[in-house]
Amino acid sequence: MQKPLIAVLLASAFFSLNAQAADLLQVYQQALANDATYASARASAAVGRERVPQGRAGLLPTIGVVGNVTRAKGESTPWNNGAIITDEDGVSQIVQGGSATTTQKQYTVQLSQPLFRWDRWETYQQSKLQQSIAEAQFAQAQQDLITRVAQAYFDVLAAQDTLASTRAQKEAVTEQLASAKRNFEVGTQTITDTHEAQAAYDLVISQEIAAVNDLESKKTALQAIIGTPPAALATLRTGVNLTAPQPINVDQWVSAAENQNYAVSVAQLQVESAKREISKQRSGHYPTLDLVASSQHTSLSGQTQQSGRSTNNAIGISYSIPIFSGFAVTSRVRESIALEDKARNDLEANRRNAALLARQSFLGVNSGLAQVKALEAAEVSSNSALESNKLGYQVGVRINIDVLNAQRQLYQTRTDLAKARYNTILAGLKLKAAAGSLREEDLLPVNALLSQP
Repeated sequence: MQKPLIAVLLASAFFSLNAQAADLLQVYQQALANDATYASARASAAVGRERVPQGRAGLLPTIGVVGNVTRAKGESTPWNNGAIITDEDGVSQIVQGGSATTTQKQYTVQLSQPLFRWDRWETYQQSKLQQSIAEAQFAQAQQDLITRVAQAYFDVLAAQDTLASTRAQKEAVTEQLASAKRNFEVGTQTITDTHEAQAAYDLVISQEIAAVNDLESKKTALQAIIGTPPAALATLRTGVNLTAPQPINVDQWVSAAENQNYAVSVAQLQVESAKREISKQRSGHYPTLDLVASSQHTSLSGQTQQSGRSTNNAIGISYSIPIFSGFAVTSRVRESIALEDKARNDLEANRRNAALLARQSFLGVNSGLAQVKALEAAEVSSNSALESNKLGYQVGVRINIDVLNAQRQLYQTRTDLAKARYNTILAGLKLKAAAGSLREEDLLPVNALLSQP
């Protein structure tokens, strides 16, 4: 009897956990683990970190072993093969041909240490810049993930609000249509009121279908980031107060964007790398100098008088002086100068774009705050107008279309108010991203604005 009770308790706990809606931070954690774009950026950062060891390797010594084993077999046939030869002592012997096999083993240990190779030094300096570029691009990807998750999250909330508003409007229109039909049947209203209510009902049905499709589309977009179908999401609390960005001076945000934006940082590092590339290509005219050392070991065995072992050790300096390369070096220098000019212009373009994004986001936050305040007042006014029209319709001083229009205006105002709040929050995050200061911690105050539905 205890096992079924435990199973029931565990099941109830499981369903209670599932009933808990996911907030923005939880969705962001899912995106960190599952977003393919972020995973690609993380892998690219790991690739960039390997550039420095590769660049440093060109300045370090190289050691190698080269060897070979040779086996030779030779045969000889004298001109008097088979003849009897008598030596000075009177000893006779038969002259015959023969064969001889020799084995030679040889290996050489070689060491080379660059002493002066300017191109390799510049390659090493470029590798450190490439690592910094990879880190800056990864930081940019982290910021992009925050803004993408927030955008997709609030897009789903906005689509939910639109659908809820449309369904609420459908219920109100349905009641109005039923009322118009009853009044027409008893003769207190004309058929025109019924037709107007029917047209409003048909319109809201089509809007509901579009709202359902839009919600599914927004959920699919969020699923592409977090890797799984999104569960219920925590919604924005009613009547939240949004604050203005700090500092309130747009020039400070623009200045931060021009100097701290990650796209600008990447462009600055690329300019430095382009400068190093010019120096690297010019090194084609410079001599190279290496320290070389070797130790050669040879052993010879077989039917030969030269059998034995030998060792030869050598150390010295190897140098190379370029004289003429068909103007290839000069051409590569001109090419790298042009690429450096391109990098400078790209830097200026990124700096201007960062300043533009900062201004647009700053204006988006301030205009959003003003719009929210205006729509909050409009919501109160629209609600009062709807109540007045309903009362006027009941006493006969208002017609059915007046009530329908008042209902439509109220629900549209509520939808616009929710979107304005979402857009204002997103503009604040994009403003920090443009200034290069957006961090995961910035989601905490946004997440505090949410509540369980």
